[in-house]
Amino acid sequence: MKAAKGRVFKYGDNVDTDVIIPARYLNSSDPKELAAHCMEDIDSEFVNKVREGDIIVADRNFGCGSSREHAPIAIKAAGVSCVIAETFARIFYRNAINIGLPIIECGEAAKAIAAGDEVEVDFDSGVITDTTTGATYQGQAFPPFMQKIIDCEGLVNYINQKS
Repeated sequence: MKAAKGRVFKYGDNVDTDVIIPARYLNSSDPKELAAHCMEDIDSEFVNKVREGDIIVADRNFGCGSSREHAPIAIKAAGVSCVIAETFARIFYRNAINIGLPIIECGEAAKAIAAGDEVEVDFDSGVITDTTTGATYQGQAFPPFMQKIIDCEGLVNYINQKS
């Protein structure tokens, strides 16, 4: 399974799906349109600054709120390669895996990594390396079946590949 490497955008506790993708944009299911408004209500400059491969790091309960799968779709379509958080809302966690957005829980990394740091994540081992500071953290590695879903870019592709 691949790894992620990118610059960090840092957020706090309880980042809900309404700030990840505001409800006023839910009339579209086009990933590019959703990406254009990703994080708009919590970080108005996010879409202008995010680059392919960048990483979101947040504290507790990332993705809480409504169960809309538009939220992880917007994050992935914006180019984010991974989200690291102390904890995720369970429905967001499931939706992220289902659409192939890698997410990893690691409280120590979530607290220590700063905005703008360069970070690498090895999905096979769960090791998170802050290349800016040299610190490493042990995150929760994905079980093999979840790695396969993410490698296939989501559950639907995984199922279609097995058919």
